[in-house]
Order: sequence, then C-alpha cells, then structure tokens
Amino acid sequence: MNIPIYPGSSSFIPGATPFGFYDYDYQFQIDADKVTTFVARRLGYPIMEVELQDLNFYAAFEEAVTTYGNELYAYQVRDNMLSLEGAPTSSNLNNALITPNMGNIVRLSQQYASEAGAGGNVTYYSGALALTASVQEYDLAAWATNNNITGGIEIKTVFYQSLPAVSQMYAPFGGFAGLGGVPAAGLYGGMYGGGYGGGYLMMPVAYDAAVVQGIELSNTIRLSAYTFNIVNNKIKVFPIPSDSDVRDGFLFFEYIKVQERLTNGLITPGGITNPSNAPYGNPIYTQINSVGRQWIYEYCLALCKEMLGYIRGKYSTVPIPDQNMTLNQSDLLAAATAEKTALIERLRGYFDETSKKSLLERRSQESDFRRQEIANVPMVIYIG
Repeated sequence: MNIPIYPGSSSFIPGATPFGFYDYDYQFQIDADKVTTFVARRLGYPIMEVELQDLNFYAAFEEAVTTYGNELYAYQVRDNMLSLEGAPTSSNLNNALITPNMGNIVRLSQQYASEAGAGGNVTYYSGALALTASVQEYDLAAWATNNNITGGIEIKTVFYQSLPAVSQMYAPFGGFAGLGGVPAAGLYGGMYGGGYGGGYLMMPVAYDAAVVQGIELSNTIRLSAYTFNIVNNKIKVFPIPSDSDVRDGFLFFEYIKVQERLTNGLITPGGITNPSNAPYGNPIYTQINSVGRQWIYEYCLALCKEMLGYIRGKYSTVPIPDQNMTLNQSDLLAAATAEKTALIERLRGYFDETSKKSLLERRSQESDFRRQEIANVPMVIYIG
C-alpha cells in the first residue's frame, strides 16, 4: 500500500484537527501550516522524508495548545481556589481577574467560633434537667433520647455556678461589711447565688479587687463548694442537692447536637466545589502571546518526534541493495520524552514564579534593596 507522506506543504481547513477547538480561530488557521513547515524541517525535511501527513501535524499543534491551556488554568485554580470555592460555574473565568476575598476564610473559621460559642454554623440549644433531691448523678444521653434527639449531644455550658463575686459586692445590705462583719456572700448561698447592683460607692479599683478576692475566699470557706463534673455525658453535681438548693427543680445548660457539627459543614451551593468544575475553558489562541506560542511550537515538535518514532518503530530496519538501513526510532522516542518533560517543568516553573506568593516575596525584596540603596546616599546638611 502506497500511503502518501508529507509532500512539503499543507493547506489547513476547519475540521482538520481531531477536536476542532481552535479551527475557526483566524490566527490558528494561519499558524497551523507555518508550524507544519517548522516541525517538518526540524525533523530533517527535505533531506529526509518525514513519514507524517498534515493531519498528524495539525493534531499535534492542537494538543500543544490545549496542553498549554491546561497547565495555565490548573495553575490559576491552584492559586485562587480559596477565593473560587462557592462561586458560580456559569461564567468563563479564562480572562477573569480574581480578587482574593475573606468569604471562604471566614467559612473555614466558623468551626472555631462554634466551639467557642461565638457564632459559627452549629446551633446552641438550651436544655433543662429536672433535679431531684438526694440524687447526685444524671444521664444526659438518656435526657437527649427522651427529648427525641438522635446522634447524641455535647454539653457546652452548665449554669450551675454562683454569680461572680463582683455581683455580690453591691448588695442592698452594704456589701462586704469588713473583716469583722457579715459578708454579703453569706446571704447568697446555694448553687445559684445572688447579688444586686443597687448601691455603688466610689472607691479605688484596688479596693474592689481586694473585696472580690475576699468574697471568693469567703464563698470557698463558708459556703458549700457547689460544682459539677461531666464524664461520658453523665453529670454529677456536688454536693448532693437538697430541696433548698434547687430553684424550680431544674439544672439549666446549653448543648449542641453532635450530628449537626457534621451535617452543617456540608454546603451544596451549586457553584465551584473542586478544581474539576472551576469554569475554565480552552484558551483563545489569538490571545496567547509570543512567549506562550514559542512553548507551543516546541511542544508540538516534541509530539511529532514521538509520533514519527512510533511510526519508524514498525520496521526496525529497511532492506536496501547490499545492506540494511537502521531507522532512528529509539533516538526519536528518547528525545521526545525528554523534551516533553523539560518543557512541562519549564512552564510550571514559570507559572510558579508569577504566583501571588512569589510576586509578593519579590516585591518585599525589592523594597528592602531600595531602602539599602537609599541608606548609602549621603545625608546633606543644609545650613541656612
């Protein structure tokens, strides 16, 4: 079978590439034949025949442009993913200028706010546990089950401590009456305490601090040490409650539903959720500058070397009169593999050097160098 090979010229028409991504790009149409000529001559034509057809050159050219775009936009996704997550997928981002924003940083921080009780995406609920005199331990898991809560709860706050000592300073009976008198804290025992802000006296802050410490010490020594301990969702109150210790017969607390910590973190915004659906398309060839096009030409050459190597590998030797001619399949494949790898590494290195991090670091270094240079300028003293 006499299969035609590259005749020395070509004429590109739309539909000649496998996918047709750039067939109607005017500049791609012009460059397709120029690249074909360039690659063929680099492969030895017309001194040697090149066992490729124009369709092979066009396919390699299209793949080279697409590979360049893939590397470029993969870098863009990596550099901007934190700002892109959740954005709509409807618009093409090829030429969009991505401004960093705090949206996803705040979203990632919500987990800490939830644990601190300062907001976040996990709801805090209020609960009340019926206390019984002479009963010290209560099962909060059983309480959750009785209240139709599945997945368990996690207690965040128990409203069991007495009011702060500073609230007990300003009692209607004169507050802390001194070392020889009756402390205000003595009037407000039990697990909830008391205190009013009805009578204030202008005193130095140091005096207030000393009184607070005195009240706290008084509470510790004179009153029962009301506290609690939670282990495995079983709360134990100290000391054992009596009828006089229970206000309305309930212990109040705040809790979260454990399952909501997981489910509330699952957001389905219908937008960008991962690098695969970031809306970047194939590049517009006309808009690629000379730096990018030169890389495309070289990568196209490496692809054609690879194709030619596989074709020549079909016959390792070709018989000619009185001897055999050995083809250079192994040389072509080795060179193509090395060149493709080097070109990809060069392109990625170039993109890394233009990342936000690298540009900011370079600007910071330039600022330091400018300050050092200015420091060497003599400081002229003017005498007027």
